[in-house]
Amino acid sequence: MGREYEIRRSGRRTLALELTREGKLLVRAPRFLPAAAIRQFVEAREDWIRAAESRQAERAAAHPEPDEAQKKEYIRRARELLPARTAHFAALMGVSPTRITITSARTRFGSCSAKNALSFSWRLMAYPAEAVDYVVVHELAHIRYHDHSPAFYDFIASVLPDHKARRALLRK
Repeated sequence: MGREYEIRRSGRRTLALELTREGKLLVRAPRFLPAAAIRQFVEAREDWIRAAESRQAERAAAHPEPDEAQKKEYIRRARELLPARTAHFAALMGVSPTRITITSARTRFGSCSAKNALSFSWRLMAYPAEAVDYVVVHELAHIRYHDHSPAFYDFIASVLPDHKARRALLRK
């Protein structure tokens, strides 16, 4: 018997694999695709699944869930540091966010709404200051460019010439 997985069927045309945060394998499949074809798809991607599990385990070890005291400290630091860093870089970049909020987001460190409101996850406080500044500048750049075009990255580079190295810190 092979690996266990959950199937979510929909009107999609392709198959896709996802390893959830809980470590469960999820297969997204077309509504009427036979189970045998899904099983064959999963079996053919065993190497990808093992690699994804390994990456997930490494990330979990590198970034364990903080305890309650750490969480409170991260939130305190985020509320203190992020508005100040945002104001600093906004002035340099000539942009103005409409507001700044601190969230508990797990899967993204920051976001910029269509109305130019910025949100930052308190989880960002577990990373070096250089990485924090990269996320702040990245989200501020979205006020001018609501995409990830070359012009967007050129704008980031005009403020942080080493932005690629800073971004890499978020992936460790």
